[in-house]
Amino acid sequence: MEEIWKPTAEEVEQAVHKQLPDLIEEGLKALFVGTNPGLYSAAVGHHFARPGNRFWPAMHRGKITERLYSPFEDYKLLKRGGGLTNIVSRASKRADELSKEELYEGARILTEKVIRYRPQKVVFLGITSYRKAFRQKDAQLGLQKRQIGKADVWVLPNPSGLNAHYQLPELGKIFARMWRK
Repeated sequence: MEEIWKPTAEEVEQAVHKQLPDLIEEGLKALFVGTNPGLYSAAVGHHFARPGNRFWPAMHRGKITERLYSPFEDYKLLKRGGGLTNIVSRASKRADELSKEELYEGARILTEKVIRYRPQKVVFLGITSYRKAFRQKDAQLGLQKRQIGKADVWVLPNPSGLNAHYQLPELGKIFARMWRK
């Protein structure tokens, strides 16, 4: 296992515009899609790495992972049938720093990835960025009526610790429901 480490404040600030590599391969059960990497995740080079982000705990509670993974083990998700990517690849302090054009271009690039890699499901983590990037202003949480390629589209709540609307037990149930269908 890769050594777990914490970036300095300077390393986090210097991560602006860095990118995280996709963790993707053909035929996944689900491709999980964040909006874009946060500075902390970009600094350490792993998805959903900021302490307080509830992605990995929700994955475990949803029985998608057999135990609680560290963000430094994100690559192990591939063996469970899950992949990781973002709508926009560049890191920023906040998602609201992304322009509409970046989101639209990110949606186009993501669509090409989905068609190429053919996951069964594309799972967006956060409704606001999904609505903006894919111009689906009336989208609701859950399974969408549209598909990308042949993949079902799901929108789940953003697992950020800042999203107080959903507590971890409920997030785990939502993740489990998506995974079972």
